[in-house]
Amino acid sequence: MSQPMRNITAREVKRFGEKLKTLRTSRGMSVRDLASAMGAARSTISSVETSRMQPTIDFAYKVATYFQISTDDLLDDTREVMAS
Repeated sequence: MSQPMRNITAREVKRFGEKLKTLRTSRGMSVRDLASAMGAARSTISSVETSRMQPTIDFAYKVATYFQISTDDLLDDTREVMAS
């Protein structure tokens, strides 16, 4: 039987934003560059990076797909993402 979904914690939201910024900046991308590449609004990227907005499951999947990393690496706040 599957486990019920739980709410994301403030710490997890913050770590997601930090990981997103690390991935973006390690590739020399601006917020505008990433937003354009992902088909997202600049304000969405900025708000997620600064923890003003909780990422949706769809957004997390798009980020993981774009940066070719697993969603586990992206969503698990105990794992680091590789800056390349």
